[in-house]
Amino acid sequence: MTTRDSARGRYGETLAEGLLESPAAERNKGAILEAIRSRLPATGVVLEIASGTGQHIVHFARALPALAWQPSDADDELRSAAAERIRAAGLSNVRAPLRLDVLAPEWPSVDADAILCINMIHIAPWSATNALMAGAARLLRHGAPLFLYGPYKRGGKHTAPSNAAFDESLRARNTEWGVRDLDDVERRAEEHGFALVEVTTMPANNLTVAFQRAF
Repeated sequence: MTTRDSARGRYGETLAEGLLESPAAERNKGAILEAIRSRLPATGVVLEIASGTGQHIVHFARALPALAWQPSDADDELRSAAAERIRAAGLSNVRAPLRLDVLAPEWPSVDADAILCINMIHIAPWSATNALMAGAARLLRHGAPLFLYGPYKRGGKHTAPSNAAFDESLRARNTEWGVRDLDDVERRAEEHGFALVEVTTMPANNLTVAFQRAF
């Protein structure tokens, strides 16, 4: 998102072994992979929205080599950081990062068979959620999955005190940011032809949310 912070410090990134690294991404990449792998297609292209440092997509690509992985981000520095990580990993099934801002009227043309978006919609205006759903609907065929990961409210309430504190800190940084209610996200998804198929409780009071293109 163009409204997110600059790359370094956006999620507390640090330099590790010469590569920009997010400690949170390092902690959660294994759990996210286990939550999504059974619903991913056996082959095809997985587009990741807001790939950040590339830690997730490199981990997923190494574990699932039959899939082609397409990273993207609106931030120039993060795209460069992800490209460096991909080169260092030596993976042939990860493509060069694309510049993609979900709020842009047109997205790059990608023949995607699944879309993954980790930790974006709470660090972006609410309009980004609708734009994400609209863009995913343009790219995905019937039956294709869309995965989201991050903190969510359930029924209008935070699921943990730490999430409430995080929400407050986000809104203090930018009044348009904040932890979203999953009911609201689901309604936006349904408006664009997606059905909620699974919610997986994750470590650190996060959720992995799986949608499927229903029509």
